[in-house]
Amino acid sequence: MIRLAIAEDHNALIDGIKVFLEYEEDINMIGHANNGQELIDLVSKKNPDVVITDIRMPVMDGIEATRIITGSFPKTKVIAFTMFDQDEAVRDMINAGAKGYLLKNSSLTTLLKAVRMVYVGENFHDSNITPPEEIKSDNKSKGILTERQIEILKLVALGKTNQEIADTLFIGKTTVETHRKNMIRKLGLQGAGELLRYAVDKKYDY
Repeated sequence: MIRLAIAEDHNALIDGIKVFLEYEEDINMIGHANNGQELIDLVSKKNPDVVITDIRMPVMDGIEATRIITGSFPKTKVIAFTMFDQDEAVRDMINAGAKGYLLKNSSLTTLLKAVRMVYVGENFHDSNITPPEEIKSDNKSKGILTERQIEILKLVALGKTNQEIADTLFIGKTTVETHRKNMIRKLGLQGAGELLRYAVDKKYDY
């Protein structure tokens, strides 16, 4: 039986997850918290196997709560649960000890898969975010882009659509879209048009 706890400051979301998990025989939701400090107190009292925590919460954020949990309660595994798909947020949670990263717009079946994978010792990261290994390889790539982002940038320079890029690299279209958004942010650009101009200007630099 997987003992699960959730930290989230929107009770409606917690209620929805509770209802969904009610019929899962291998999962027992033992409690929930509305901020990071409440989560620490809950973990110390009930020792859940897996915690799903939002990143932005009042009193104490999910990053600090994760750091405390993984340091003081190493048997409890943490999954980040957030609207943010930014590389910095992923990196901060990984550095704090999170074993999974799940976007709130993911399906509840994906959430269930994440809980079960993390419980047995595997890592889980949402397919719509930059993989952790690519984030960590930033310093090995030219400039501030990951190797995957450079691959995508080269195809952007050729005028490829998101679907064509996805087909070429054997990844999902939403993954391509996420990478493009992250590149625009990293490079300080204003939108898709500026990214295309940047890609054309730089296509012989990589």
